[in-house]
Amino acid sequence: MTFTQAKPLAMLTRQDFPILHQSIHGKPLVYLDNAATSQKPLAVLQALQYYYEHDNANVHRGAHTLSSRATDAYEGARDKVAAFVNARSRQEIVYTRNASEAINLVAYAWGMNTLQAGDEIILSVMEHHSNLVPWQFVAQRTGAVLKFVELTATQEFDFEQFKSLLSPQTKLVSVVHVSNTLGCINPVKEICAEAHKVGARVLIDACQSAPHMTLDVQEIDCDWLVASGHKMCAPTGIGFLYGKLDLLREMPPFLGGGEMIADVFLDHSTYADLPHKFEAGTPAIAEAIALGAAVDYLTNLGMDKIHAYEEELTAYLFAQLAQIPAVQIYGPQPNADGSGRAALAAFTTGEVHPHDLSTLLDQSGVAIRSGHHCTQPLHRHLNVASTARTSLYFYNTREDIDIFIASLKETLDFFGNIFAE
Repeated sequence: MTFTQAKPLAMLTRQDFPILHQSIHGKPLVYLDNAATSQKPLAVLQALQYYYEHDNANVHRGAHTLSSRATDAYEGARDKVAAFVNARSRQEIVYTRNASEAINLVAYAWGMNTLQAGDEIILSVMEHHSNLVPWQFVAQRTGAVLKFVELTATQEFDFEQFKSLLSPQTKLVSVVHVSNTLGCINPVKEICAEAHKVGARVLIDACQSAPHMTLDVQEIDCDWLVASGHKMCAPTGIGFLYGKLDLLREMPPFLGGGEMIADVFLDHSTYADLPHKFEAGTPAIAEAIALGAAVDYLTNLGMDKIHAYEEELTAYLFAQLAQIPAVQIYGPQPNADGSGRAALAAFTTGEVHPHDLSTLLDQSGVAIRSGHHCTQPLHRHLNVASTARTSLYFYNTREDIDIFIASLKETLDFFGNIFAE
């Protein structure tokens, strides 16, 4: 296979990421754990520093200059997120600590108050624990029934089985957009269309898609969508929930306290309008502002350009991994041009445990993930205890992949000699 050498997006961006320019165990860092968390560009780091050096004050509650500037930056970031996912209104964007909290917000504010015994919740076997456990809580409390979409022969979302699970009792479908283990890109627009035919609501976990491709919640027509900032160049401790405006208005508050109130009396309270109804207490102000800076950074690069470059990297990664007989990759194969799946590969290597593999690769400066990737039910479904995972982002290069492949071969040779003794 021949790979075209367009000017790599990484060459235009690597200088923006200070953390990438260091040595690990005397070797240049090759960071290939982006599905777990992305690195942060200078623009994001500077946004954090600027807030604390110039504008540090609580938002919405002060008439002084610092509070006004902090509020403008905090709410300005909300506008950026709304535009990033093409929400109809800025009021449809609720700040949360992460996607897990966003899912829990929907589970408690909507699920606990809406679902009844016999109602059905459709999930899939590939879901992250954060999109399983909250719905288990809801089912236990309400008597709702959990149903699960399984995999096709190519280890993708079984859309035909999904349609067969839908019924008048289906009240919620909650599925991942891109699997953090299989790398498959699920047909979320079609999933929403089919679910809405039976009157069900749909939540999309976009943690692995928001950093890598254009998102349009109006086109997808989901009822809710969640994402975590730390996977899309923003700091930890900030994420967001998108929800359709009318639906968010119907949902009661998730947490009580300051900021989410209109008026408080000793025996009752009234609540603020959206989105503040769901944002109790002092928020992660600096992190939200930095999320806005991350959205600016990604938008200026161009999500289409990021996605196209990652497809090229995906094709190259899979071509190199195919040369190692011991490697078994989970999820669908990419198309020849790298399209059709995410820029990650979860794999096993015969007798070599993924944790041992990851530990030895670290000695070569190569950072990958090992374990169950918060998808234990999926790993059981695949009949494998754990996998190693390499995951790419736009600041990675083919040279990163070459170093990873060389280190992987060297590590497997090392273990092969041990097993032969």
